[in-house]
Amino acid sequence: MQLVVARIGRAHGIKGEVTVEVRTDEPELRLGPGAVLVTDPASAGPLTIASGRVHSGRLLLRFEGVRDRNAAEALRNTLLIAEVDPAELPEDPDEFYDHQLIDLDVVLADGTEIGRITEITHLPSQDLFIVERPDGREVMIPFVEEIVTEIDLEEQRAVITPPPGLIDESQAVIASSREEGTTDGTPADRTRPDEARAGGAQADGNRADGSGEGV
Repeated sequence: MQLVVARIGRAHGIKGEVTVEVRTDEPELRLGPGAVLVTDPASAGPLTIASGRVHSGRLLLRFEGVRDRNAAEALRNTLLIAEVDPAELPEDPDEFYDHQLIDLDVVLADGTEIGRITEITHLPSQDLFIVERPDGREVMIPFVEEIVTEIDLEEQRAVITPPPGLIDESQAVIASSREEGTTDGTPADRTRPDEARAGGAQADGNRADGSGEGV
């Protein structure tokens, strides 16, 4: 199975290095020296990683055969794709790859059907489940432990406890504005999902904890 592990950014320096947007929680495994990666577009690869280092908080890679800035710049926006065994699982039991989460049924704690996970979106702050409702509508559910309380791969379901308004907008808590003369101007705070990750999806198969190898 092929999983996206990174996207090449701009060239760095004059010796062929590039910045990369990492989409895996296992860069030391997926993006280490000697790793051979398929590319999208296919014409850009395959690429073999010659070396890697961290500079100012960003991962820099150099590929075999890419020796100058022009060659590096030509790779910009190329996706790096790793071959992964579909049976491979993350070491952390609270982490999941994207392919494990796609098509899971999403239900409430009482068993009420919410929909089916059709996509995982990876944002800098958190991961999102894109869930298709039975009526065809889509809702976005943050993959954080306060909302996604259980992932049961055997039963192929994700159990959620959504705050008001996340699934049904008619249930949203509306903050009242403070006005003179009103008897109670205290605004009601709308519940916001915590941005801390809880075993989320990784772009590497994409893990439930966040960054990942989107397919």
